[in-house]
Amino acid sequence: MAPTMDFVISGLFCAEYNKSMLENVYDDIHTLFHGDHQNNQQTMPFQSDDCVALMIKKECEYMCCDDYLEKLKNGEFDLGEREQILDWICQVHSHFKFGPLCLYLSVNYLDRFLSVFELPEERAWTMQLLAIACVSIAAKLEEVEVPLSEDLQIEGTQFEFEASTIQRMELVVLKTLNWRMHAITPFSFIDYFIKKINGDQIASTSTMFKATNLIIGTLKGIHFLEFKPSEIAAAVAIYAVVKNKTSGIEKAISTLTQQVQKDKVKKCVDLMKESSLLSDFGASTLMVPPSPTGVWDVASSIDMSDDDSGPSSLDDELVTRRTKMDEMNE
Repeated sequence: MAPTMDFVISGLFCAEYNKSMLENVYDDIHTLFHGDHQNNQQTMPFQSDDCVALMIKKECEYMCCDDYLEKLKNGEFDLGEREQILDWICQVHSHFKFGPLCLYLSVNYLDRFLSVFELPEERAWTMQLLAIACVSIAAKLEEVEVPLSEDLQIEGTQFEFEASTIQRMELVVLKTLNWRMHAITPFSFIDYFIKKINGDQIASTSTMFKATNLIIGTLKGIHFLEFKPSEIAAAVAIYAVVKNKTSGIEKAISTLTQQVQKDKVKKCVDLMKESSLLSDFGASTLMVPPSPTGVWDVASSIDMSDDDSGPSSLDDELVTRRTKMDEMNE
């Protein structure tokens, strides 16, 4: 049985809730967000074969528990509530112009937490508090300009909480996820797989824009939860790059069989076709419209040709963000 939140409810609102522990924890958070991660990145080239193999080996540590998808399918968890809170998360990211990786991490934290932690049904505010905490942690991890946690409660937020309450919920999330916040996501693999399929050619700007759209498009539906990040990335790379959707897909999959399972990637590609992500999904959070509906649904206005009108490579954007962060910390 999953642990419940009852044992932390009173603590979240207690003014004397382990202040010294929270101070120590937030020292650790600073190290987590700005310290060892950069050193680890320098140890191994990000797109090397060895690095990709290591990420594939460890990616399951950043996924939901195996029974989470089944619980969503059989109604043990309210799908409508999840969809509503994802729309709110998307609205916050649009408001603050956060990047696509920040959005992906926010949802990743939310789903991973819900897969191991049982929220009390009679306390609707706990889902809102959880979402705020997940966005706050993701923003601290990935964004250069990070708003105060209480400022994430933009207009339209159903419940409002004090900063101390949000910080305590962040601590609950961090502990529940075992401090594994630098999650391996499809963005970790996408450049590598596109380059493999393209015969070692670097992806064009428009291809990366398509890929980013597709990856974000997999968040809202629950069926993509059964796939590993590497499998989603491989399917996205194939769907974004391959021109001949019949024979080209099989050929592209064959180039990636050393890294991923062929049948799983093919199933993921087929699901993308059925979901019509390219025709129904909304604009990337790199250029988000002001509402969550726009983010999910406006892709019909995106030109999927191979020009270079979209934003630059995701890696380039993240490098720029990290450079700015380094300059701010000097």
